[in-house]
Amino acid sequence: MKIGIIGATGAVGRQMLECIEERKISAEEIRLFASERSAGKTIPYKDGVLTIQTVKEGCFDGLDYVLGAVSNALSKQYRPLIKAAGAVYIDNSSAFRLEDDVPLVVPEINGEDALKHNGIIANPNCSTIITYMALAGIHKLSPLRKVTATTFQAVSGAGIPGLNELTEEIRAIEKGEEVSPSVFPAQIAYNCIAEIGSYTENGYTTEEMKMQNEGRKILHDPSLQVTCTCVRVPVYRSHSISVVFETEDLLAQEDILQALKEQEGVVLCEDHVPTPLETSNQDLVYVGRIRKDLTSEKGFALWCCGDQIRKGAASNAVDIMEYLEKQNNMI
Repeated sequence: MKIGIIGATGAVGRQMLECIEERKISAEEIRLFASERSAGKTIPYKDGVLTIQTVKEGCFDGLDYVLGAVSNALSKQYRPLIKAAGAVYIDNSSAFRLEDDVPLVVPEINGEDALKHNGIIANPNCSTIITYMALAGIHKLSPLRKVTATTFQAVSGAGIPGLNELTEEIRAIEKGEEVSPSVFPAQIAYNCIAEIGSYTENGYTTEEMKMQNEGRKILHDPSLQVTCTCVRVPVYRSHSISVVFETEDLLAQEDILQALKEQEGVVLCEDHVPTPLETSNQDLVYVGRIRKDLTSEKGFALWCCGDQIRKGAASNAVDIMEYLEKQNNMI
């Protein structure tokens, strides 16, 4: 395999490289790409280093896969170059997620969709991945009809600048200095901000609408009804989501617990409540506090946590690449 990573100096790009190294993926070549200011810098990999390159005509030639961790605008700019090189583009941006001919994939849920790609596969939103990992096994028992989610999203969802802003604000407050937020719309230290993304006409933000639109595509269910509120919280890493859901059929709680135990990539916590700190720096989604919804006969509530840099972004992209390689080797 020959692999490229664009946006290799950011939080997600660096994590993609770490996942490849952790899993001992056999790669004949790895090329790292970032902005001009990073060109020529090196990043440690195994016993050596890899040198950062800039994106230019022909730079993707010979690659089998390109993992993307860049903005929507850059992803759209680079896609033709990747397509011309004949590589499969696994994109973490939201630029192509809802295009009809672009699979939106979480391998444990709808991995077979990746096989229908036309050179590009989209990685879902981080909160979407974590939430539907928790719901996928239940959906197999009985189709989901309604989902109400409140996300508690770590500052790392805004990348390295988000991590730095929380640290800088805490230091400033401890020194009695004034806080001047630039990454988030308000002070995030010791605070919560129910505003992630830009507002749409219906009063929901773009981040909140991803939970519905992407969930429908992943589960192949255009009728799924979703209401979501996204909240930024002063946590460094791992998102948490409170989920209330309603299924088509009346399910027993025991069956839901069993479905969660059997779902690949999920850990059912029956002896404690999972926390974002507990789920950081690993790839599993932890689920707990399963209980009946007191307002709906067919409803239940749960709490889930997962590392959004890893399973919510980087490692899901690597999972897609590994899934494709495995399927290709079976043909």
